[in-house]
Amino acid sequence: MSRFTSHMDLALTEARAAAARGEVPVGAVVVAPGGEVVAIAGNRTRELSDPTAHAEILALRAACAALGSERLPGHALYVTLEPCPMCAAAISQARIARLYYGAADPKSGGVAQGPRVFAHPQSHHVPEVYDGIGAEAAADLLRGFFAGRREG
Repeated sequence: MSRFTSHMDLALTEARAAAARGEVPVGAVVVAPGGEVVAIAGNRTRELSDPTAHAEILALRAACAALGSERLPGHALYVTLEPCPMCAAAISQARIARLYYGAADPKSGGVAQGPRVFAHPQSHHVPEVYDGIGAEAAADLLRGFFAGRREG
C-alpha cells in the first residue's frame, strides 16, 4: 500500500520564486508514478515575453523533454492555482493522471470555473482532480502579490 505525499509545498516554493521575479505567483510540480519529482516550474510569462509560459505549461514541457515523450501517463501535477483553460487543455493532452491544485480561480480558472475544460466531450483525457490542496497558503500568496501591485 502506497502512502500519499503532497508536493504542494514544493509548488508553493516555486510560486514564491515567481513572485520574487515579478511574475504572478503560480508554481507547478510534475511527479512520476513512483513519487519522484520530474519537473518544477513557476510562471515566466513576463521574463520570457511568452503568454503561454504559465507554470503548468513549463513544467509539462520540462517533464516531457526529460522523459522523451509528449505524454505523461500515470504522472501527477501539483499547481498552486486552478489551471486556466489553456493549461487544462495541455494537462489533458499530456494525459496527466491526477491534478492537485490549491486556490480556486473564479476569474480565469478552467477546471471548476468558467469553461470546465475536462467536462467537454472534446477533452481527450480527464485526470482525477483534487482541489483545495494548500489553498489557503496559495490564496494568501496571490492576495499579497496583487495587493502589493495595487499599492505600488
